[in-house]
Amino acid sequence: MNETVEKIGAHEIAAWLRRHPAFLKQFPDLALTLVVPRDDGPTASLASYQLEVLRDKNRELSRRLAELAVNAQVNERLAVRTHQLTLALMRQDSAADTLKAMAASLAEDFNGDSVRILLLAPVAGLQADWLQVIAADDARLAPFRDCLRDGEPICGRLQAEKQAVLYGEEVGEIQSTALLPLPGVGLLAVGSRDPNRFYPGMGTLFLRMMGEALVTALQRFER
Repeated sequence: MNETVEKIGAHEIAAWLRRHPAFLKQFPDLALTLVVPRDDGPTASLASYQLEVLRDKNRELSRRLAELAVNAQVNERLAVRTHQLTLALMRQDSAADTLKAMAASLAEDFNGDSVRILLLAPVAGLQADWLQVIAADDARLAPFRDCLRDGEPICGRLQAEKQAVLYGEEVGEIQSTALLPLPGVGLLAVGSRDPNRFYPGMGTLFLRMMGEALVTALQRFER
């Protein structure tokens, strides 16, 4: 019975203190004598406990700020490279040169281990080991129907049938891919030997921007 009364009393005291957080300012001696259990066993004064909590929060905030700074630097570099790529595409004098510039930039500036461009129609004067032309009604495009229809980039480990169509003999080397549909044009894939380079849920803003830049650049040469 007494234990029940003590528990109820303790809860009431805790509730009252939550409503009056400045109470200990009136009685600083209480703050010095109260003890708080620690995770590792020993107890500490309320003041030292609060100080340790503040230090933990400060360390967490510092870590998050450092992560934000790193992400900001990465995004800035990607923005600059994407802008430079867009300008390079707009400077080309033919569809063939535009696609060559795109493949070169993805391989060099964006460190792609294997770049693949799959077109739905041939481009005059263009042959390359990174290029395939597959008609829209070809059965080999069946694994990509959803991607082409939805227009959504896919990042991560692709299904075996997609890997085989895109990479051919290199299929066993590529561990992750960023696959980007190009509306009315085809598909663009950037493969990596690193299984963690491209992963589901990663941001695709810059991929979309590069795809839109390529499609727009190619539209200049349509008749």
